[in-house]
Amino acid sequence: MSALLLAGARRYGGGDAIDVLLQGGTIAAVGPAGTVDATGAERIDLDGRYLGPGLWDHHVHFTQWVIQRQRFDLSTTRSAADVLDRVRAALADYDPARGGLLTGYGFRDGLWPDAPTLAALDEIAPDVPVVLISGDLHCGWLNSRTAQLAGLELPESGILSETEWIGALAGFQEQSAPALGDYRAAAEAAARRGVVGVVEFENTDNAAEWTERTEAGIRSIRVETSVWPDRLEAAIAAGLRSGQAIDPSGLVTMGPLKVVVDGSLNTRTALCWDPYPGLDPTSPHACGVASVPMSELRRLLQRARDNNLAAAIHAIGDRANSEVLDTFEELGMRGVIEHAQLVDEEDFARFARLGMIASVQPEHAMDDRDVADHHWAGRTGRAFAFGSLHAAGAELRLGSDAPVAPLDPWHAIASATARSRDEREPWHPEQCLPLDVALSSSSRGRTGIAAGEAADLVVVERDPLSASRDELRRMPVAATLLAGRFTWSTL
Repeated sequence: MSALLLAGARRYGGGDAIDVLLQGGTIAAVGPAGTVDATGAERIDLDGRYLGPGLWDHHVHFTQWVIQRQRFDLSTTRSAADVLDRVRAALADYDPARGGLLTGYGFRDGLWPDAPTLAALDEIAPDVPVVLISGDLHCGWLNSRTAQLAGLELPESGILSETEWIGALAGFQEQSAPALGDYRAAAEAAARRGVVGVVEFENTDNAAEWTERTEAGIRSIRVETSVWPDRLEAAIAAGLRSGQAIDPSGLVTMGPLKVVVDGSLNTRTALCWDPYPGLDPTSPHACGVASVPMSELRRLLQRARDNNLAAAIHAIGDRANSEVLDTFEELGMRGVIEHAQLVDEEDFARFARLGMIASVQPEHAMDDRDVADHHWAGRTGRAFAFGSLHAAGAELRLGSDAPVAPLDPWHAIASATARSRDEREPWHPEQCLPLDVALSSSSRGRTGIAAGEAADLVVVERDPLSASRDELRRMPVAATLLAGRFTWSTL
């Protein structure tokens, strides 16, 4: 790989111009402008643009993100009646000759004034299979035709949630798999926003599928794959280990075991110490759902640990977080807790003491602030508590959970540091992250540009450290480099 000199760059925060020499996929040298020996290197003048570490989205469901554009939008619906109106409109464009599922995405029923029913959906779509996916991916509203085709039994609500739903969704997804070109376009779109890598949490054979994609030429991003419990033994038998490169390009590496131990806030299935309002406190799920018993989680973690696989555990409710921390502590393991949306006050310090990483999605705090105020009333001071986690010394990673939020780290950075969006006032501003922390948490802990680091870089037109909330969200990216090659450039 030929050498490349990025000339006349500025670090975040300003200061004198620097030159940065890239060679062999790494940063070979950094020095004041005009002082770096770049004999034989191609020169690209940055003309004072700002140069920083490339960005990572630490939690995506990439196929769900790609396929989202094939689904009709339910994100602005505010009731079951609204959703049914959208289904009627979508049915007008449905082609029976082509068949297939009629799929919508994005409803959030946590504050609906009415309830979904199987009968209502069957009345307007008796013959067309309809699948309506919640915005947090934790439940779906189906009609009887879909249930018949998929061999499912539906309750009177027509709603499936958590484990049963996740299995059904995987089957529906196989019926409408995106084309290779759709994946390529999504990866290139991510690169245009400064993204150099993602952590993939799809419930599928991620290692094999991403190897096929990179071999087919999709090389705009790095991908750290995960494995779910039902494929854990196969991954162990194949000799997969976290951190291991698993494709010839070196862009795909093996990541963690992913386990989902509870549900979500919007579906009122996140496992909490206190019951949800409006639910019978004596009912078995009044405080949420334990998707995986802690005894089974312990077994899975031991298998992962003993076979050199890291672990990333989905835990949203405060009880789920406490019990997951307990399990890691008992096993003497470190790992990642995905989401950590509601945390007991005593557990913030435990994240740091146990060496646990909190992988959080700041846009969720903006999407869910109203439903949190309702269902977690009196507890929201410790909800989406990025500031408290940071103050306690916990390591943070930021992500999107795409398609739940857009695959765009600048959105996450803006929401993490401002706790507001649109015209609304900041929500619990005491939980804002410092901007430098949000940037490093979106860059695999990198805080600047230094020789010896990977040449995964982003060039932006504005200094992030002096940008406003909305300027961060709209940050103009001039170029993205992956291992020293451009994956996006307007230079």
